[in-house]
Amino acid sequence: MYPPAPHRGEDVDAAIRQTDSDAALARLSAVRKGYLNDRFISSLVPRAQLQPLRPPLINIGTHVRSEAIDRLVEQWLDLCKSEGKPCQIVSLGAGSDTRFWRLMDGPWKEQIGAYFELDFPDVTLKKAMAIRNPRSGLSTTLGHSELDLGGQALHSSTYHLLPCDLRRPPVDIFPGLFKEHLSPALPTLLLFECVLVYMSPEASSTLIQWFVDFFSPSTHTPSPGTLGCTVYEMFGLEDSFGQVMMNNLRCNVSQKARNVSLPGAKPYPSVDSLPARFLRHGFTSAKALTLRNIRSNYIEPSELERISSLEMLDEVEELNLVLEHYAITWGMKALSAATISPWIEWGLRPVKQQHII
Repeated sequence: MYPPAPHRGEDVDAAIRQTDSDAALARLSAVRKGYLNDRFISSLVPRAQLQPLRPPLINIGTHVRSEAIDRLVEQWLDLCKSEGKPCQIVSLGAGSDTRFWRLMDGPWKEQIGAYFELDFPDVTLKKAMAIRNPRSGLSTTLGHSELDLGGQALHSSTYHLLPCDLRRPPVDIFPGLFKEHLSPALPTLLLFECVLVYMSPEASSTLIQWFVDFFSPSTHTPSPGTLGCTVYEMFGLEDSFGQVMMNNLRCNVSQKARNVSLPGAKPYPSVDSLPARFLRHGFTSAKALTLRNIRSNYIEPSELERISSLEMLDEVEELNLVLEHYAITWGMKALSAATISPWIEWGLRPVKQQHII
């Protein structure tokens, strides 16, 4: 179920960690070209000013992904506000994500009761160093903070950066990591962005089930908080274009082998199969949309018009093929039928129909 120990002298996870660098550079590029606003990303990318821009295809994909996930997170926070409860967010495989700082910089600051970021120890070590760097300005958002676990963990009153290997049995690592910081009584949103696809289906299922169990009624918490989950990743990689994507992932820009494998994609050949990831764990509702569908039907026409003016896009057919192989899936698990409202309203809503090439 869980991966074997790496061979001596071989860092088998380096390729997975490199995908975080790829995503951070893509976001930096999208910000510099005007697709997104994120004044924090440059603090988490080494030599940010020297990094090359990415092609329009990557910039557009990054924009669609960000728009959709941002909307889901903000809707969740609004629902928490309507319920008069603070929200917990757990970002698993967070890497160089800046979402915590962006939320704390906006109108949802008071809604965040606790924010957790989990990733490989060397990833959290580098992020902790970047946060503590006075020139980054990231630590001012945290207030007082303390390092732990040899600098691999960082804690403030709201933010917790935690090192772990998410493929290991969560029952062995999470109680000691979360300690008393994660409350089963509060509504909680899990975020997975290109994480579960790198794990075996068994390991990812065990991971989700741990949270389902944690947010289930118990003697100490008879009325647990509503649990939400959002997953962004690739799927349907068995077709011809999916195989092309796999080959590209196996090589970096220098065409050197990266040995990336995506075992988590195999159980999901179509977008219709993706909600089963949540429904098999007893979630109340779940839905999935491809990025192509989101771009065509779930982003405001005025925003799409603005984006289209930023760069010329020649690879329209390739863009659509790529967006057809990425999806965002979201699911919600309420305690009972009596507590399903207003959470059942959570999700992306289509805008006025439009034609997008």
